[in-house]
Amino acid sequence: MASKLLRAVILGPPGSGKGTVCQRIAESFGLQHLSSGHFLRENIKTDTELGILAKQYIQQGLLIPDHVITRLMMSELESRRVQPWLLDGFPRTITQAEALDKICQPDLVISLNIPFETLKDRLSRRWIHPPSGRVYNMEFNPPQVQGVDDVTGEPLIQQEEDKPEAVAAKLRQYKEVAKPVIELYKTRGILHSFSGTETNKIWPYVYSLFSSKMASIGAKEA
Repeated sequence: MASKLLRAVILGPPGSGKGTVCQRIAESFGLQHLSSGHFLRENIKTDTELGILAKQYIQQGLLIPDHVITRLMMSELESRRVQPWLLDGFPRTITQAEALDKICQPDLVISLNIPFETLKDRLSRRWIHPPSGRVYNMEFNPPQVQGVDDVTGEPLIQQEEDKPEAVAAKLRQYKEVAKPVIELYKTRGILHSFSGTETNKIWPYVYSLFSSKMASIGAKEA
């Protein structure tokens, strides 16, 4: 069902349900879901040059700079020039958006607007089992016994970055950095914003938008 012409971007703060929405779009419309987080983890795991560089920033508790993420994503996108895709987690900054333009301008950009309190709640309910990487959410998928991993019975921890005050700082930072990216795509007339507190209620509108976009691309190609 995919068109080789459709390239889309999904924007949204941490905890906005971006991953879930991307997965559904990819399954429904045949676009490749390209997640910057996934590529970053793969590069770190396989000790590539970029992976080693990114790991150094992470170990120092620093944000991975634009040029590292951009190089990583440019290399992935270069190899997919003739494929339909959906970008998740990139571009996050105006510098990244400008770099993306040099390869391909997106046809469609979705921005997920989730209330601050909802995001704070979702993110601060995350607990993890560090040895396995298993993640629990006290609302969506709580452990069978509070504070304990289902498989091993070992204690769960809440990471510093998931504590309410850290979450609030992370969300403020996202908003500040994302604003010029959102403005850029709004000016081009390709930004579509969806607001709500539940992914399942936002999804039908996203589905409808992609369906009509696919239909119009199909008509142009016919």
